[in-house]
Amino acid sequence: MKSLFIATLFLFSTHSVLGQNKNVKDETKTTTTTVTDSKGEKTYVKKENTREVQNIELKEQEPKNINMDLKDSPVVIENTTTVTNPDGSTRTVDIDRSSVYLFNNKKYDIALDSKGYRILSEDGKEKAFLRKTTTNSFIYHYKNNTAIAYFDVEGNLVLEKYNSNSDTISFEKYIALK
Repeated sequence: MKSLFIATLFLFSTHSVLGQNKNVKDETKTTTTTVTDSKGEKTYVKKENTREVQNIELKEQEPKNINMDLKDSPVVIENTTTVTNPDGSTRTVDIDRSSVYLFNNKKYDIALDSKGYRILSEDGKEKAFLRKTTTNSFIYHYKNNTAIAYFDVEGNLVLEKYNSNSDTISFEKYIALK
């Protein structure tokens, strides 16, 4: 019985010492957006969580030293964005591309919605929407226009539209404003 008690005490004491090998910093930013359209008012809640994790590592020194120096170790930053839709459903987004973009000298706001993104004009009216595909691109839809959309390496939104009359593909680019 005494050895069981000592073994349990040892297990818990080493767990508490080994569990403290990381510095962790969490920060959450919450943004609430209300959109009014012909169907009424919708409220979206976006939570951006940034977690910084740094492993605590010791420099190699002689085992007889009691106090060990810490070694500089990299900080791993993890960003997670979750969106809560007006119907209460929640989804997680890998990379949030919400921003203001410029196209034909007009500003457009691209914002997350329940199934992808919506493109809003300067006056707040919905111009188009984007829906994510399985190939890491989007389907762009506005009235009777449909195109393939993707974000290039600079963060700009590129549309590829097909013209059936001329059998050609045209490109349009929404420039990300930073």
